[in-house]
Amino acid sequence: MILTVTLNTALDITYRVRSLRPHTSHRVSDVVERPGGKGVNVARVLAALGHEVTVTGFAGGPTGQVLRERLTGTPGVVDALVPVHGATRRTIAVVDELCGDTTQLNEPGPQITPAEWGAFLDRYQELLAGVSAVALCGSLPPGVPVGAYASLVRSARALGVPVLLDTSGEPLRRGVAARPDVIKPNADELAELTGSHEPLRATQDARRRGAHAVVASLGAEGLLAVTPEGRWRATPPARLHGNPTGAGDSAVAGLLSGLADHLPWADRLTRAVALSAATVRSTTAGDFDRTAYEELLDRVAVSGEFSAA
Repeated sequence: MILTVTLNTALDITYRVRSLRPHTSHRVSDVVERPGGKGVNVARVLAALGHEVTVTGFAGGPTGQVLRERLTGTPGVVDALVPVHGATRRTIAVVDELCGDTTQLNEPGPQITPAEWGAFLDRYQELLAGVSAVALCGSLPPGVPVGAYASLVRSARALGVPVLLDTSGEPLRRGVAARPDVIKPNADELAELTGSHEPLRATQDARRRGAHAVVASLGAEGLLAVTPEGRWRATPPARLHGNPTGAGDSAVAGLLSGLADHLPWADRLTRAVALSAATVRSTTAGDFDRTAYEELLDRVAVSGEFSAA
């Protein structure tokens, strides 16, 4: 069983319009609603790959109820969300069909009380006892301590559970110091953490700050990983066109799946890049195209230097 933590869950709503133009009215051609938040997205991909996944975090209000109803209908995913008084947020994605671009609107999360945070910590500790790996993903809702992920990393490590951290800003800075097994920042998050815009230097610096391994997402250029075993570059076969929404979450799922399956780093990165690219190709934002994924597995290029970085 793999555990994903999404403290700031969301109901993701996608609108499709023919052409998005400011200051005008638009006729929506299609609406899709589904459970969201980074860890929930990761769980959905993991379940599609055949893993048993438990989702925890917070859910509240009418939006939270809809989210939980939709989550219950996701095969392979177990709902262990903690109820809260505040309302779960919504995220609105508006897809411009003419150019393919997506405009994202993210509501703030619910205010979490100290009692609700305490209830979550108790639930998290219970869940850790039966899992093979844990992913801590996304932003923090109001009221959750900024050092929350650092505490959750330490709890997992105390029980010997491998932990992957995917967040940004101060929560990432503090979380790295707790020595997670893997962090997966994108280029902007990595630069904010280290002050460097040179990917290799920044990735090595992030590892020196405490992460056991750092996998940096470089967008269309794939992934750069610095680990105790060496460093790797993994790239898709060509620049892909499509909707990148959720591609980073699919990469996290690939890394976590590879960790749970005890794959070597080269194979983990291959799986992560193939899933990410297949998500860009999908007609539904955040899903991955399984046919594309299976084709891409043999076409991802991985090169490495097998010495401690």
